[in-house]
Amino acid sequence: MELVNIGYGNLISARRLIAVVSPDSAPIKRMITEARERSMLIDATFGRKTRTVLIMDSDHIVLSGIALEKLAPRFGLEPAELTEDEEDG
Repeated sequence: MELVNIGYGNLISARRLIAVVSPDSAPIKRMITEARERSMLIDATFGRKTRTVLIMDSDHIVLSGIALEKLAPRFGLEPAELTEDEEDG
């Protein structure tokens, strides 16, 4: 099992990760609220601003205070892969 540091000493299983998304859009904010109501939200921000939302296959939502650009290399993603879709829009 490969564990990835998502900031402040918190680790998650890379195998259980479905998506890494920005917390800025309304649908993601709605997912966070619903997860909180269902007790499926894991807040790993240590009181800091949420910069990344991790969606797990167990239906848990994990909040991280580390920016996506810093988390991506930990999951084996290159910075070019992050901006590829943004250039098309």
